[in-house]
Amino acid sequence: MSNASSNGGSQPAVDHASAIAATEQWLEKAVIGLNLCPFAKAVHVKKQIRYVVSDATTPEELLETLMDELQTLSDTPAEQVDTTLIIHPHVLNNFEDYNEFLDVADAALEDMGLVGELQVASFHPDYQFADTDRNDIGNYTNRSPYPTLHLLREDSVERAVEAFPEAEAIFEKNIETMENLGHEGWDKLFPREKQ
Repeated sequence: MSNASSNGGSQPAVDHASAIAATEQWLEKAVIGLNLCPFAKAVHVKKQIRYVVSDATTPEELLETLMDELQTLSDTPAEQVDTTLIIHPHVLNNFEDYNEFLDVADAALEDMGLVGELQVASFHPDYQFADTDRNDIGNYTNRSPYPTLHLLREDSVERAVEAFPEAEAIFEKNIETMENLGHEGWDKLFPREKQ
């Protein structure tokens, strides 16, 4: 698991298979295992998640990948691919830069006429919600092994919310889950190899 948070410079290349394996492990252990997203298990079990590892090293290259994947998701039946995870280990490792890029992602949705059809969610190794301390355990609900853009279908989100009547309570429940788990529990789930 990479915990790179450099602001640039050269990083060792990340093997695509390793990046996907680490992301799947995070999805299974944290997102599904801790029930952080009650909607994730079904698409995982049905193998409707598309994993894409981008070799982009600049935000411009990542934007190209993002736009290609937005179009692919829009053009593909939901039964085949319901959601896409774009894992981008070599760009936007600094969370502030990543967070700023989300505005670019939203603008791309608008430019492509996909607002209302697709949306982009965000995960990052250094994810930090507004008005929280960097080390608050609640931030770990969105901490993935690598910077990741999550492309979702609005229809799927709406169906999931209908099936889960208290969807608005998910965030609060997740914070409670993380507080009960604590840093020690998280570290047991994801032991740090070198630190």
